[in-house]
Amino acid sequence: MELISSTCYEFLIRKFMEFSFLPPKNLSPGQLIKEVEKFCRVEDVENIQRAYDFAKKAHEGQTRRSGEPYINHPLAAAYILSKMRIDSNIIVAALLHDIPEDTRVTLETLEKEFGADVAKMVEGITKLGKLKYRGVERYIENLRKMFVAMAEDVRVMLIKFADRTHNLLTLGAQPPSKQYRIALETLEIYAPIASRLGIAEFKSALEDLSFPYVYPKDYERVRGIRDSSIEKESQYLKVIMDKLTKEVKATGIKIVDVHGRKKQLYSLYRKLLQKNWQKTKIYDITAVGVIVNDLNDCYAVLGIIHKNWPPVKGRIKDYISQPKPNGYRSLHTTVFCNDGRIVEFQIRTWEMHEEAEYGVAAHWHYDERGVIKITQKNIVWAKELAKIQKDILNNLTDLEEMKIDFFQNRIFVFTPNGDVIDLPEDATAIDFAYNIHTEIGNKCTGALINDQMESLETPLKNGDVVEIIVDKKRKGPNPDWLAFVKTSIAKSSIKSALNANKKNWLKNIIPPKSTK
Repeated sequence: MELISSTCYEFLIRKFMEFSFLPPKNLSPGQLIKEVEKFCRVEDVENIQRAYDFAKKAHEGQTRRSGEPYINHPLAAAYILSKMRIDSNIIVAALLHDIPEDTRVTLETLEKEFGADVAKMVEGITKLGKLKYRGVERYIENLRKMFVAMAEDVRVMLIKFADRTHNLLTLGAQPPSKQYRIALETLEIYAPIASRLGIAEFKSALEDLSFPYVYPKDYERVRGIRDSSIEKESQYLKVIMDKLTKEVKATGIKIVDVHGRKKQLYSLYRKLLQKNWQKTKIYDITAVGVIVNDLNDCYAVLGIIHKNWPPVKGRIKDYISQPKPNGYRSLHTTVFCNDGRIVEFQIRTWEMHEEAEYGVAAHWHYDERGVIKITQKNIVWAKELAKIQKDILNNLTDLEEMKIDFFQNRIFVFTPNGDVIDLPEDATAIDFAYNIHTEIGNKCTGALINDQMESLETPLKNGDVVEIIVDKKRKGPNPDWLAFVKTSIAKSSIKSALNANKKNWLKNIIPPKSTK
C-alpha cells in the first residue's frame, strides 16, 4: 500500500476538495478569533480566546506525529466548527477536548474555569477515548461508548466530526496501515452517522477525505470523470441559470441565490458503481441549486422550470411535503434543457438550505441576524442504537450487522397512510413489515408495492409505497426468510418466533413427566 505524503495530500485537498470549513494550512489563533467575531458576542469571543490560551498552556511541549505543536489540532477542530457559525460553548469544548486525556488538567478544573456545560461536552469526548483497534473487545467497547454519548448529547459528535476531519487532513503523517484503517472506519461509521444526523457538510468532507486512502485508483478515476464533466458543463449551466433567473424575476419572485452544485467524489463513486460505471446514466454530476425566500416560492419556481423545460419522467422528488428521516427538505426535478441535455434542479428556502448543510448542528447555529436557536433535536434512531447495542454488539460480526441496520445507505419508503419508514438499502418487504410491528412481520403473506403484488423478498426502492398483507391465522414466519432479510430486527424477530414455535411443538409431542 502506497503512503500518501502530507505534502501531496495537502495539494489534493486544496485543489480538488473545496469544502467551506477546512482550516488553512498555517492556521493561527487570530484566524479563529476573526471567524468567531462574525457571529459571537464580545464576551463569547473573549471566552474562546481564554480557552485557546488555556489549552495551549496545557498542551505545552506536546507534538503530533507530524512534528507540529499539539495545540494545532484542537485549534483546527474549533476553526472547523466556527465556520459552521455554531454555539460558542461547542467551540470552547473543541479547544479543550483532548486536555483531560492527554494532560494533567482534570475535568473538575475545566468545569471551574469554563462551566458545567463545556465540561459535560469534554467529558463526553473523554469517555469516548481514541477509537483504536487495541483488540476487538476494546474497540467494540469504545464504539458502544460513542453510540451512548451521541444519544445523550449530539454535540459530542459534532466535536468528534471536527476532530476526525482534521485527523484526515493530517493522515499523511501516519503509516500506511493506519491511514487505511482510519479512513475505512470513517467511511463505514463516521460519515454514515453524519448523514443520518443530516449534516451534509461533514458527511461529504469525511467521505472525500477518506476516499483516496481506501480506494486510491477509483478515486483518481472518479475525479477525472467529475472534473471533465464540470469543465464541459460549467458554461452550459451558466446559460441555464441566467435564463432561469430572468424568468423567475419576471414573475416578481425574489431569488436569494442560484448556484451550480457539483456532486461530491465519493457520492459519485457510489452512484457509478450502481450504474456499472456508465456515467451517461448519472444526471446530477452537476446540478443547479435555487434558494428562495419562502415555501410558496419553492413550488412557484418548480412550475417555472417545468414551463420552460419538460421534466424527465419519474425524476420529480418532493422532500418538502415528505422530508427524509434526517430532516432534509428540498424539491428536486430533472429536466430536458436546451439541446435536450439533462439538468437537475434543487429548490429550497434558506432555512432548508442551512438544515441540509448542517443537519442537527443547525440547532446550535447562529443565523445571519446573529440569532441562535438552541433546541436539542430528538434523534430516535440514535437512542434506539444506544439502547440495543448492549444486546447485539459483542464482536466484529455484530458490528457488520449494525452497519447494515444503522450506517448503510438508506432508502425511504412509505406506508399507505404516507408515514416515512427509514430502511437500509436493499431491504425487503419483510424488513418493512417487522419495522412496523413484530406481529405484522410474523403473519405477513404478501406485499403490495406501488399497488402491484410482489413477493416478500423483493428489494424495496426509494419512494416505494408498501402495504403488507397479513393472515391472522398464520402460525409464524418462514425460516427461509432469514436468507434474504437485511435488518437485525427482522432476523432476531424471525429467530425468536421460530424458537417459540419449536418449543410449543415439543410440548405437544413430548408428554409431561409423571409426578408420581
